[in-house]
Amino acid sequence: MKPLILALVLLAAPVAVHAQTAPAPTAPAAPAPPYGAPIRLEAAQALIERAEAAAEARGFRMAFAVVEPSGSLVAFGRMDDVQYGSIGVSQAKARSAALFRGTTAAAEARVLGGRTVSLAVDDLMPLAGGVPIIVDGRIVGALGVSGASSAEDDEIARAALGQ
Repeated sequence: MKPLILALVLLAAPVAVHAQTAPAPTAPAAPAPPYGAPIRLEAAQALIERAEAAAEARGFRMAFAVVEPSGSLVAFGRMDDVQYGSIGVSQAKARSAALFRGTTAAAEARVLGGRTVSLAVDDLMPLAGGVPIIVDGRIVGALGVSGASSAEDDEIARAALGQ
């Protein structure tokens, strides 16, 4: 009987709650550039041609997508014998970069850093290779590249944009 009473007393006793330490405040990030008028077809096609030339120079087979700020496709290109999966991935990378006003490399870094809740966000593609297209300080669209490693996809996208 004593063990039962002791157990009940222990269960009823207040339990010390350990305080959680709040994360240290960080400096606010600079605001993302505003949206501008959507990229025109001619400019989108020129970007794809530059990306294709950069990919050919490295011996890659890739897919390239350019979207306007809304994420809607403006132009698409793919090299011969690119894996079919890269078609949709290039479009998803471009859409993500446009909709979230940032590179998909940054999204990938957040997920790899432990911010896995980002994976639940619709239209967020956390694989490098999607880069916003900025003209006169405004986002006019985004370029998405797929076909190699995510780091190489990002390298080709940045080369096409002259970054």
